[in-house]
Amino acid sequence: MVLDSTAIVTGGGRGIGQAICVRLAQKGADVVIADLDSAEMSETKRLVENEGQRALAVETDVTELESVQDTVDTALDEFDEVGILVNNAGIAGPTDPCEEIAQEAWDATTNVNLRGPFFMCREVIPIMKEQGYGRVVNIASVTGKKPLLNRTPYAATKMGLIGFTRTLALEVGEHDINVNAICPGSVDGPRIRGVFEQQAEATGQTYDTVRTEVENQSPRNELVDREDIANTTAYLCSDEASRITGQDINVSAGKVMY
Repeated sequence: MVLDSTAIVTGGGRGIGQAICVRLAQKGADVVIADLDSAEMSETKRLVENEGQRALAVETDVTELESVQDTVDTALDEFDEVGILVNNAGIAGPTDPCEEIAQEAWDATTNVNLRGPFFMCREVIPIMKEQGYGRVVNIASVTGKKPLLNRTPYAATKMGLIGFTRTLALEVGEHDINVNAICPGSVDGPRIRGVFEQQAEATGQTYDTVRTEVENQSPRNELVDREDIANTTAYLCSDEASRITGQDINVSAGKVMY
């Protein structure tokens, strides 16, 4: 499996995004790291270049159309083409009952988790159509398929992202552009640990109790590793997955099976 293309990965500075950047580089892709944190992007850039591929770090605010346009233009100027887009940037949003959630918190969550992928696809899809080839992977969540207590903004955006994925796949399939979503379960790392802390505070439980309860939702009694998501992303971007489009694929250690 060789990816002879250029990939834009939003939220590529750390966590799942960084793992995706490195894995795509290992498979032969040059990588545009689109993020807001310059220090984290610099580290990802170093890791990509260590794999022998070219890397470009571009400060990007996915909620602002002009910033997205500048990022895509920069990618084209540097690499001449964009064959892969991974919409990974996302935020967890508040952990509160619906009636206690401020409008600002709702807007912030929807702006990053839904408007961001829309803006990125809006700018990249015409390029892919002209090339006659493209792969789009949206990082959704199993929360796009099952409820998560006190997380209405997050759940709404991830369910919305699955609908966006299916509809866009229908629109662009004739141009050899595949659009898929990955639905991770709870991925171990700083972000989910922060969510566990919020949930523990909201429910009056200990952090360890919350974490164990989440782990036990999987028949394997474990969280997902970020490399699991990176591996699936690389596969979906390869020619080996050329007949897979419009799908939302669980990588959840069995937490969700539909």
